[in-house]
Amino acid sequence: MATKVVMVDDIDGYDGEDVAKRDFEVAGAKFTIDLGDANYKRLQEALDMLAPFLEKATVVKAAGRSRKSAADTSPKLRGYTNTDVREWAKENGIEVSVRGKISDEVYEQFIAAHPDARPDDGKAADGASGDAKADGQADEAKTDAEQVAQPVG
Repeated sequence: MATKVVMVDDIDGYDGEDVAKRDFEVAGAKFTIDLGDANYKRLQEALDMLAPFLEKATVVKAAGRSRKSAADTSPKLRGYTNTDVREWAKENGIEVSVRGKISDEVYEQFIAAHPDARPDDGKAADGASGDAKADGQADEAKTDAEQVAQPVG
């Protein structure tokens, strides 16, 4: 027993002898569709009209998860959490969001007020003891705190 395959135009349901699987490409993506000669001609005309636009257009990639850069991987604080920073900022009248990124300026102000929060940068003072280094950081932070403590207009 023989089987007859009838190709049907995917656009208008036409089932003539000229219906065939037609492959085409748009912006690097390959497609296939069953079309008769008339609809295939219409497709070719549409692609010809689209070509100048595709030549000038830029491909937009789907948004993905962002990755932190190497600069963002260093710790902002030592011994404190972002919640601590937010609570301190709120108590001191500094505007900070409830969630999301805390600005570098807020971190700087927090570190100025809490010298022990300054993250280790891995650099030791030349010939100086750890205590001398910590004292120097405390003096530097105090100076920073005095500068930061001025009201912002």
